[in-house]
Amino acid sequence: MPAASPPTTFRAGLVQLCSGRDVQRNVHEAIALIREAAQKGADYIQTPECTTLMELDRAQLLAALEPEPGNTALAAFTATARDLKRWLHIGSMAIKLGDGRLANRSYLIAPDGKIACRYDKIHMFDVDLGNGDQYRESESYAAGSDAVVADLPWGPLGLTICYDLRFPALHRALAKGGAKFIAVPAAFTRITGEAHWHTLLRARAIETQSFVFAAAQGGRHENGRETFGHSLIISPWGQVLADGGDAPGVITADIDLSILDDVRRRLPSLSHDRAFELRRASMDGT
Repeated sequence: MPAASPPTTFRAGLVQLCSGRDVQRNVHEAIALIREAAQKGADYIQTPECTTLMELDRAQLLAALEPEPGNTALAAFTATARDLKRWLHIGSMAIKLGDGRLANRSYLIAPDGKIACRYDKIHMFDVDLGNGDQYRESESYAAGSDAVVADLPWGPLGLTICYDLRFPALHRALAKGGAKFIAVPAAFTRITGEAHWHTLLRARAIETQSFVFAAAQGGRHENGRETFGHSLIISPWGQVLADGGDAPGVITADIDLSILDDVRRRLPSLSHDRAFELRRASMDGT
């Protein structure tokens, strides 16, 4: 008998959180919303960046976190995926590394509870936004070096985290590497979110002709940081299919790959790249 064709439709669910400084409480609240997403029929469920802890103080981070082996939060999530028989994507959680630094790491967990892949955030959020808002992610976290595409039953998923969103070359590479879906779990600040969140995510969807899944942190956190929320599911044409608003909760949308196939067929820009050289024009116009 010929092999069965892969399914072409599924339901994506995004969990929006307002994580605090208590890892156990954050995990409990995340799992409650993960279960709600499953009850709403989601086949693939994604949580935001910093799912298990929202903390800027390095000493507090190191005191609260665990390495990957024996990690109690990760064990709870793998058990939940196995219990629900769902693809569970923990957008990111901070993991202790052997050198005293941390990784900002995504975990894609299969329905049998096994870790299908990991992705460490590549681009570090080292910025000064004004009004006292300063972030130096590289002081605590080691940057990743590998772009990752993982296979889901419905097609390949490209993994990114938050600040990666501002680097279109990464997303283009993921799409050229076969991704049909791009994950952008995030904890965007309110300032940058209000200015750029919707625009950047729609642009990445349009440029890569992919569905974009972006679970977000939203609200005022115990550490004083305020995040924008508005978890988004976006079509390859740039249409917002679901928006999570400001508060913690769950959004879902039905994903139809025939839409992606139609967009890529009608406007095949992923196959239209041409090599070029950058030249600065001289003062005489040559």
